[in-house]
Amino acid sequence: MAKKVVLVGANHAGTAAAKQILGAKKDIELTIFDSNSNISFLGCGMAIWIGGQISTGDGLFYSNKDELESLGATVNMETEVTQIDYDNKIVHYRDASGRTGEVSYDDLILATGSSPIRPNIPGIDLRYIQKAKLYQDAELAVGQIKNDPSIKKVGVVGAGYIGAELAEAYRRVGKEVVLVDVADRILSTHFDRDFTDVMEERLKENGIKLALGERVTAFEGSERVERIVTDKNSYDVDLVMLCIGFRPNSQLGGDRLKLFKNGAFLVNKKQETSEKGVYAIGDCATVYDNSIRDTNYIALATNAVRSGIVAGLNVAGVDIESIGVQGSSALSLYGLKMVSTGLTLEGAESNGIKAKMTNFEDWQKPEFMNEAGPNDKVKIRIVYREDNREIIGAQLISDYDMSGIINMFSLAIQERVTIERIGLLDIFFMPHFNKPYNYITMAALSAK
Repeated sequence: MAKKVVLVGANHAGTAAAKQILGAKKDIELTIFDSNSNISFLGCGMAIWIGGQISTGDGLFYSNKDELESLGATVNMETEVTQIDYDNKIVHYRDASGRTGEVSYDDLILATGSSPIRPNIPGIDLRYIQKAKLYQDAELAVGQIKNDPSIKKVGVVGAGYIGAELAEAYRRVGKEVVLVDVADRILSTHFDRDFTDVMEERLKENGIKLALGERVTAFEGSERVERIVTDKNSYDVDLVMLCIGFRPNSQLGGDRLKLFKNGAFLVNKKQETSEKGVYAIGDCATVYDNSIRDTNYIALATNAVRSGIVAGLNVAGVDIESIGVQGSSALSLYGLKMVSTGLTLEGAESNGIKAKMTNFEDWQKPEFMNEAGPNDKVKIRIVYREDNREIIGAQLISDYDMSGIINMFSLAIQERVTIERIGLLDIFFMPHFNKPYNYITMAALSAK
């Protein structure tokens, strides 16, 4: 008899799990439910589309219902899972027409994702206060840019990755932009102040107003939003984009599944929840964070995909565990490339880890290559533990695309490599690419 697997959610994590299950060619009946009308939207491309750097969002998908069905799944789109009976292993659902039904399962995978945080403050329900998550959100924003001349001033609330990218995007299409955050600097979770200072200067050079260290207390307007009010100032706006974080969708766990401190499903390294045979993946679940050697919540598409692969393989009969994550990420703002992995120095301190750092700044290529073409300075910081000198974080910033280097540091954190070993690492040299005494080696060798 075929094994019955129900997958709730066809997002990045869900799609990855589905492809592993279906690709295993086992006797498995896979039923998928998703409340959305599309599958696999790459939200990281939203700002690129809004900013007019690409002409259409059609390429921001890598899978669809037809593909998953061709692989053997039963896919129910625009269908909400309303309840799960964990005792009898039954999923209850309701489709767009209001029709209800139920399906039984042997294994269950929850890929319920996360929802944008919407603060409960005065004026939050005014028109033109919008979120940035789904394809429909991006489609609305692009349509407004093309067809709504009333939008001249845009306020972006939240100066993380999404907020910073959207601030650039709206400025690229000629809008006045103010970027607001309660933190006193942008991207404070991913970079230390030395690095965010450079990013902030690049944004200001391109006409973006920064309102940092200000808490939004209200939105004002008659029929639509007209002002952002903070504890220090007010800003006239015609549109607000909320980018203040995400909350895991864990309601379907009821009182049955154990939760992390932020409400995400608590899972082991096989992505299995506290209930045997029930898995949780992606933004609704925890991860194992190698930089702190403990459970954490890091909502990234890359983490979602890997968690989906792990759960899918386990459901398909392959006994495999996650190797953990480091929270590696990257961003480009007006040509300035920024990458990070693991902990910042401030992040280490907030996690109770005594850490040190080593910095270095140098040209990417030998100085004589300046005559041969573009050559840029690169700034690097490596964060390592005081007690055993293991690397727990790294940050780089440059106009040169050195982004691939962060993957090496991600592996170094995962494998608990010391700063001394990085100093003696076999790194190739060729003038077209780097220097014989490159900034990685020099930063590591200068560690105290």
